[in-house]
Amino acid sequence: MSDLPLVAYKVLTAEQMGALEHGGVFAGAPIDLADGYIHLSAADQVTETVDKHFAGQSNLHIAAVDLAVLGDAVKWEPSRGGQLFPHIYAALPLNAVFAYGPLERDADGAVRLPVAG
Repeated sequence: MSDLPLVAYKVLTAEQMGALEHGGVFAGAPIDLADGYIHLSAADQVTETVDKHFAGQSNLHIAAVDLAVLGDAVKWEPSRGGQLFPHIYAALPLNAVFAYGPLERDADGAVRLPVAG
């Protein structure tokens, strides 16, 4: 498992981002609650995730999550096309989020990942 990334990303609506910021914890979007875990994406999966699951939506945010903070709550499981995706089997605490901001895209259409600083 050491070759798996230690950072993953969660795409959030403005309302969900507000809940995380002000409540200190995010229990999950409706799809997360239905599936029983919080869906995240690795850096190289974020643009595809946004294009597939958030098409046409605006006012989205992206949070960078330190998976080490979450420990055993993180499971990498196969999903689309057999790719491994990180899933959190717990709520997402704000202290695991080290950077976040509005979802923006580069000139080529790729999602720009948030940078801490």
